[in-house]
Amino acid sequence: MIFDAHAHYDDEAFDIDRETLLEGLPGQGIGAVVNVGASMRGAEESWRLMQKYDFVYGAIGIHPDHAGEMDEEKMQRLREMLAHPKAVAVGEIGLDYYWDKESHEIQKKWFAAQMELALEMEKPIIVHSRDAAKDTFDCMKEVHAAKPGFAGGVIHCYSGSVEMAREYVKLGYYIGIGGVVTFKNARVLKEVAADIPLERIVTETDCPYLAPVPYRGKRNCSLYIPYVIEEIAQIKGVTPAEVEQATWENAQKLYRL
Repeated sequence: MIFDAHAHYDDEAFDIDRETLLEGLPGQGIGAVVNVGASMRGAEESWRLMQKYDFVYGAIGIHPDHAGEMDEEKMQRLREMLAHPKAVAVGEIGLDYYWDKESHEIQKKWFAAQMELALEMEKPIIVHSRDAAKDTFDCMKEVHAAKPGFAGGVIHCYSGSVEMAREYVKLGYYIGIGGVVTFKNARVLKEVAADIPLERIVTETDCPYLAPVPYRGKRNCSLYIPYVIEEIAQIKGVTPAEVEQATWENAQKLYRL
C-alpha cells in the first residue's frame, strides 16, 4: 500500500469531486493519507476530514504565509485539535522567504511556538522551508531537535542540498519527496534521493500542487505517487515494490501509527 505523507484535500481544487476521489483511493492502492493544515481554516478542515475517512489522518498547524494571523487563542485551538488521536503531526509549519508574506521575525516566532507545541504534545512536525534553508535548520536545531518530547518530523517537499539533508537525517528527521523528483531539471533532488538512506524517505504529493511527470502542471492527487516511487526506485537501483514498502513503513514510524 502507498502512504501519501502530505496532501491538501481541503483545497478548493477538490471542491468538485472531493468525496468521490477520497472514497475511491483505498481501492486503488492508497492505504493512508495525511491531510495537512496550512491556515486555521485548513487545520479545521484537516480535523474534519480525518474524522470522516478511516484512512485519512490530520496534521494541524499554520503555514508561515499565515503566521501574522496567529495569536494565543488560535494556539489553544490548535492544541485542542492536536489532542485527537488521529491528529498525527504539527504542520505545516516553517519559514518562507520566497513569498515573504510575513516578516521574518513573525515567521520565526510562530515557527518556534508551534515546535514547542509539538514537544508539549509529543507529536512530529511537518516543516515547510523555501528560500530559508539556513534559518529553518538553525531554528529547528535550537528549538526542537533532541529536546524533551521530541518526536521527529519531516522536511516537506525537500529542496535543499545533499549536505543539509544529511544533517537533518542526523538530527532524526525524514525527507519528504514528491513529484518534483520526476522533473528533468530536478538534479539536486535526484542527488538527495540517491544519497539519503531509503529508511529516511517518505513519499508525498502536496496535492493539488506539484504533480509528477507525465501530469506536471495538472492537479495532483495521491493516485500519482507510483510515478514518484518509480523514479526513486530507478535512482536507487531497487524495485518499486521495495520503495513502496519502505516508504509505507517509514511514514508509519514518522506518524507513530
